[in-house]
Amino acid sequence: MHPQVERTLEEVRRRNPGEPEFQQAVVEVLSSISLAVERDPSLADHSLLERLVEPERQILFRVPWVDDSGTVQVNRGYRVEFNSALGPYKGGLRFHQSVNRNIIKFLGFEQIFKNALTGQSIGGGKGGSDFDPHGKSDWEVMNFCQAFMTELARHIGDKTDVPAGDVGVGEREIGFLFGQYRRLKNRWETGVITGKGLDWGGSQARREATGYGVVFFARDMLRNRGDDLEGRVVTVSGSGNVAIYAIEKALQFGAKPVTFSDSSGWVYDPEGVDIELLKEIKEKRRGRASDYVAERPSAKFHAEGRPWSVPCDIALPCATQNELNEEDAKQLARNGCVIVAEGANMPSTPEAIHIFADAGILFAPGKAANAGGVAVSSLEMEQNAARARWTFGEVEGQLAVIMSNIHRSCLETAEEYGKPGDYVVGANIRAFLRVSDAMHAQGVF
Repeated sequence: MHPQVERTLEEVRRRNPGEPEFQQAVVEVLSSISLAVERDPSLADHSLLERLVEPERQILFRVPWVDDSGTVQVNRGYRVEFNSALGPYKGGLRFHQSVNRNIIKFLGFEQIFKNALTGQSIGGGKGGSDFDPHGKSDWEVMNFCQAFMTELARHIGDKTDVPAGDVGVGEREIGFLFGQYRRLKNRWETGVITGKGLDWGGSQARREATGYGVVFFARDMLRNRGDDLEGRVVTVSGSGNVAIYAIEKALQFGAKPVTFSDSSGWVYDPEGVDIELLKEIKEKRRGRASDYVAERPSAKFHAEGRPWSVPCDIALPCATQNELNEEDAKQLARNGCVIVAEGANMPSTPEAIHIFADAGILFAPGKAANAGGVAVSSLEMEQNAARARWTFGEVEGQLAVIMSNIHRSCLETAEEYGKPGDYVVGANIRAFLRVSDAMHAQGVF
C-alpha cells in the first residue's frame, strides 16, 4: 500500500474513533485506490487524500416534535455534506433508530463515489435522523418532517445540496418535507429535493430506479460471461423499494426471485415471489413479511436466519449495511451462487467479500450496482430545471444506459490496473479519478 494511503488510514482511525462503518468504508476505498496512487504519485499531492476523507461540512441539530398524545419528543437530525467537487451535494435522508453520525458519514462517503460513477454532475452527501416512522401516525410523521425541515432548509438548495429519500423516507415523507420547505422559502423550488410525487415535480421510474438498476447491472455481469438472467434463481433481502423493484425487474427478465425479508424475519417462496401481493402488503398496507405467508400457501416465513441459506444463482442484498457476513458468504459459495450484486449500501462485510473472491463469485459493490437510484434522482433534477416531464420508457432507457456505462467503466478500469474482473477495484478507482481530477482543477478548499 502506498505510504500516503497508509498515513491517511491511520489518521482516519485516530480522528474517527467509535465509527466502525465509516472506517470500514474508507478502508475499502483507499485500499483500492492505492493502486492508482502508486502509478501516479501526484494523486497524493496537496493533501488530496486527507481532504477526500474529511467532510466539507457536518450538521447536527435537535428535532423537537409533538406526538399524538401532545407530548414533545426530541430526535437528532444530521446532514453530512461530504464533497462538492463534481456538483451540489446529493444523497438521501434516512429515518431509522440506528442512525447516528457514524452511519451518516459512511453513507455520505460512499455517495461521493457512487455519484461520480454515474457520470452526472453531483457531489456526495447524506442525512437523516434517529426518528423511526414505523408505527407512527401520518400526523406524527408530518409533525416530525416539518420540524426536521425547519432546520435543514437553511442548508439546502437546488444548487447547494439536494436530499432524497432512503430507508424510512418514502413519498409520504418527501411530501411533508417539501411542503415545509415551500412554506419556509415561499417559492416553488422543485429541484431542492428528489423522490417527489409525479404530480408535483417527480420523475417516472424514480421509485423503481435502484432496484431496476441493480438487476440491469447483474444482467450485464452475466452477459459479459456469455450468460443471461433467464431461468436464474435469485435471493433478495429487504422489502423496501430497492428489494421490491429488484424482484419485479428480475421477474421481467425471466429470473425467479424466491426470497425477501424485513426486520421481523424472511420469506422463502419456492414458486417465486408474487410481486403484486408483495407490493400490496408492503406499499399499500405497510404490513410485515409474515403477512405475505398468510395469503401465499407456497411460502414459508422464518423468524431466524437469513435468506442466504437458500440455494441460488444470484444474491441481491437490498436491506442494510453489513447484513451478509462471512458465514453467509460461505453458504452462498457452497450453494453454487455465481453473482452477488449489492442493492443496499455496504451490505457485505469485508470478510464476506474475501470469501466471494476466493470462491470465484463475481461481486458488484453497492456504489456501482445500486447507483441507479441517484442516477434517476439526477434525471429528476434535470426535468425540474427544464420544467419537462419524461415518459417512463425514456427514463428507464436512460437508466439502462447509465448502468451499462458504469459496468463497462468498472471492467475497463480493473483491467487497466491489473485486476481483471474486480468490480470493487474498478469502481473505486474510476470514481476516485473523476473526483480527484475535479479537486485538483479547483484548487485547495
